[in-house]
Amino acid sequence: MPLIRHDHLSEMTAELGIWQITEPEGWFMEELLLYPPELRQLSEMRGRRRVEWLAVRQLVHQMSGRSTRGAFIKDEFGKPRLDKSEYHISISHSHGFAAAIASPQLCGIDIQFIVPKITRMAHKFLCPPEAASIAAETELDQLHFYWGAKEALYKAHGRRKLDFIDHIQVEPFVYSGPKGSTTGVVRKDEEYLQFDIFYERAEAGYMLVWAVEKEAI
Repeated sequence: MPLIRHDHLSEMTAELGIWQITEPEGWFMEELLLYPPELRQLSEMRGRRRVEWLAVRQLVHQMSGRSTRGAFIKDEFGKPRLDKSEYHISISHSHGFAAAIASPQLCGIDIQFIVPKITRMAHKFLCPPEAASIAAETELDQLHFYWGAKEALYKAHGRRKLDFIDHIQVEPFVYSGPKGSTTGVVRKDEEYLQFDIFYERAEAGYMLVWAVEKEAI
């Protein structure tokens, strides 16, 4: 069972996990207790997405430490949470990896395989200060960081209708890889949420980014 990482993050009360997906769909179906709404949701999926969907649920279950698995429940905006848990959760998957984070504070996570085509999308998610911070020698990694950070903040907010440029800003910083941190905000109407953001650029070829809301002082 390739649970390749399960960290209790020292900088905050949060847990992070990564699963490398090598199992066939049948293995997950035998291991997981799936509830009727989840089975209906799974029946509407096709191909590799089914295995990724199952893997993130297996990952969160093992992170929870429970003997009996809790169901994933979606709120009215589609944001998942674990039944009978006060923790916020966020999930992501990409190219054979699944990732999850759980925290008492709002949190979000994104895992993305590094691909060159992201350069064609940069104008859709970078505001001017963020774009100005990109260095030619680390452009690909930085673009995946900014994309992952904004995905993580979008998921943490969890109520949709956010523009990646107008409503989500990430504090630019000197990118020195393969690990680092910065801060970010979600700002819309009367809302103003502040987050700590962390990233890791893995040798396996993916960028992992997670965000946890700053606690009110």
